[in-house]
Amino acid sequence: MIQAGAQTTRDLRRRSRAALLSAVYLGQAVSRPELARLAGMSSAAVSNVVSDLIGDGLVAEAGSVDSNGGRPRTVLAARPGFRYVVGVDIGETHIHVVLFDWTLSTQATSTHEIRVGRLDPDVVVRLVVAGVHSLLDSTGVAQEQLLGIGIGVPGAVQEGERGVVHAPTLGWSGVPLGDALRAELSAPILIDNCARTLGQAEAWRGAGREARRAVVALWGVGVGAAIAVGSTLAESGSSSTSEWGHAVIEARGRACRCGSHGCLEAYVGATAILDAYLAHPKGRPLIQEGTEARMAELATRFEAGDDEAATATFDEVAEYLGIGIGNLINLINPDQVILAGWVGEQLGPLLMPAIRAAAERHALPYLFDQTRIGVGELGPGAVALGAATLPVARLLAAGGHVAA
Repeated sequence: MIQAGAQTTRDLRRRSRAALLSAVYLGQAVSRPELARLAGMSSAAVSNVVSDLIGDGLVAEAGSVDSNGGRPRTVLAARPGFRYVVGVDIGETHIHVVLFDWTLSTQATSTHEIRVGRLDPDVVVRLVVAGVHSLLDSTGVAQEQLLGIGIGVPGAVQEGERGVVHAPTLGWSGVPLGDALRAELSAPILIDNCARTLGQAEAWRGAGREARRAVVALWGVGVGAAIAVGSTLAESGSSSTSEWGHAVIEARGRACRCGSHGCLEAYVGATAILDAYLAHPKGRPLIQEGTEARMAELATRFEAGDDEAATATFDEVAEYLGIGIGNLINLINPDQVILAGWVGEQLGPLLMPAIRAAAERHALPYLFDQTRIGVGELGPGAVALGAATLPVARLLAAGGHVAA
């Protein structure tokens, strides 16, 4: 009985550490009194846990602020130098590897552009490993200082340690990516769908910070979405992914690379947009090479206002995307829809009025009125940032205890 009670005490202490560390890390509370109110714990208990977190190097005192006429309150913050994390974005147009400190401040980056339709898994592993070693060598960070390496992939990841990936957009079926990376890298490897990791990044550091239930759309060559439910003190929140891009929006419509017809992705995915423009009777050849550069060129033509094909193409994109968002609003009733990913951040600001108008036409009015539609805030490195949250989230859940 004593042994069971001791285990319970350890569990309670771990949960207290996890709750308070998460609150400080996510900026929900920055002083000991705020932590006590938020967690419903006594001041003495909070002080003990905070002292342990400071002693372990996770948290530091970072100055003080006035307290409504009382004594100044000491401000607490996550200590950047505690450990490091790597975030990897395996995209269809690039492999982006970023080294962060554990507070997600960028330390160094490595990007490899992709110009082929199918990525060979062995090549991807080689590029990721080379990118990680390059960043560590350039910064002097040892692998032993990494909490882990988070990987975002455009596909489904089976549960389990092997990190088996099914990514039709990459031509992958049952690829044991985790096993392959662990054979080359000693740091812990965590792999998840890139839309889901992006959703967590926007919830922690971007446009979804105040959302109760947000849909974060990863808009690129493919189209995915993560449904993120707001976090509590003790939990960093939960999210799930959906194959939103393969929701049919037009019966017997355009062929989609998934094998179906009329999917949203077949109208608003980056390749589909470029193909539609070039197929327009007044479309003109694009000069740039590479999908991202060609999309930027097309956006410039649209902004100039004198390219009829660009205007027609983007009008269609806004309409179909609005239909897709309207469906999400009717099905899920989110308080926020965030368009992220490289296409979302490139085209979102240009097309937002038309997208909102189309979504309003296709959503129930009382649900549309409750939903904000906007663009992600994290820039082109958002997926890598989201991938880096994977080892951080594991550390927070463990109360700051580093996995062996």
